[in-house]
Amino acid sequence: MARKYSKHGPREDLYRDDEEEQAAPKPDCWLCGRPCGEEVVWHHPVPKSRGGRDTVPMHPICQQTIIAHFTNSQLERFGMDASGLLADPAIEKFVAWVAKKDPDFYAPIPKKRK
Repeated sequence: MARKYSKHGPREDLYRDDEEEQAAPKPDCWLCGRPCGEEVVWHHPVPKSRGGRDTVPMHPICQQTIIAHFTNSQLERFGMDASGLLADPAIEKFVAWVAKKDPDFYAPIPKKRK
């Protein structure tokens, strides 16, 4: 069995500096544009089932709202363009509401409409 670490070299990845991770700026949410909080969800704007590979940072509440309001076919049509999603009245209303909340704010989102 191969060694996980070299016998003759420093184990640099074991001694990461936590200060560097904390100093890195938080990415902005793809949907609402606010800085992300502690938890960042990497969302596929084009669903993986539809061939999407790119990911974007989002708040968990923003991702759940998108999933609850759109089908995979609709998300595939919008692609990487968030402005198409923001044109929907329900999403526009949600973004206006969540803009006043803390980046780590979370609330349950109603289940997907059928």
